[in-house]
Amino acid sequence: MTIQSLEYFSTLVQQDDSIPLFEAALAIAQDAEPNLDLAASQAEVDTLAVKLKQRLPDDASTLQKLRMLNHYFYNELGFSGNVNDYYNPENSYLHRVIDTRRGIPISLAVLYMELAQQIDLDVQGISFPGHFLMKLSVQSGQVVLDPFNGASLSREELEERVEPYIMEQDFPDDFQLTAYLDAASPRDILVRMLRNLKTLFMQQERWQRLLEVQERLLILLPHEIAERRDRGIAYMNLECPQAALLDLEAYVKYRPYAMDTAELRAHFPKLRDDISRLN
Repeated sequence: MTIQSLEYFSTLVQQDDSIPLFEAALAIAQDAEPNLDLAASQAEVDTLAVKLKQRLPDDASTLQKLRMLNHYFYNELGFSGNVNDYYNPENSYLHRVIDTRRGIPISLAVLYMELAQQIDLDVQGISFPGHFLMKLSVQSGQVVLDPFNGASLSREELEERVEPYIMEQDFPDDFQLTAYLDAASPRDILVRMLRNLKTLFMQQERWQRLLEVQERLLILLPHEIAERRDRGIAYMNLECPQAALLDLEAYVKYRPYAMDTAELRAHFPKLRDDISRLN
């Protein structure tokens, strides 16, 4: 991670109504590869889009475009879910997804939506519980797609997928599936991509990688104090006591009665001792 890459990311995500999703999502990979050529990856996707456009009749309907995009993306280009190595962080780095044709639902969706946008299809992301989805409004209603394979999902299939995330055993009387099918904003999508990486890096105790993710999350969510706490945890494990203490004290101040406050406070004396030794 470089200061320049963070500044670039910050400029991309300043205004909610003008975030270039694909470009910002692609930039996340600069943490792993600081010299990544973002323009080359964008050009590669643009080339794929041009090839698809050339096949489309001038009067192609929304459904025709969708069918052609689906066939092109999954059958010809061979994009699919990485079932054999699902928890590899590279599944979240778009340039690697383009190279390997393998990813997780959200990274595949971002690529799919970029191609869709270039053929004037308004495919939107859905932050569905557990598995990111996509949707497209058509004349007959709404098509919901699984980015893993492009399959269209019925209402029954969607209800079955959401059921484990509902506390009650049976669907409540006032259950509305549509509440789970709202379009995700570009900021929401970027946050979800980064939190996927965050989970992996925390589990693997890759603290430098976690710090890089936290820096981007705090650009997207500057007032989310829990993200600042997690940056403090990364700093603490990287033996940066002053930065760690600043973040963790801020969290404890705003969340004095949180369940983890006492545990975090227990680290303060050692962090202060470490700071004194450094000074």
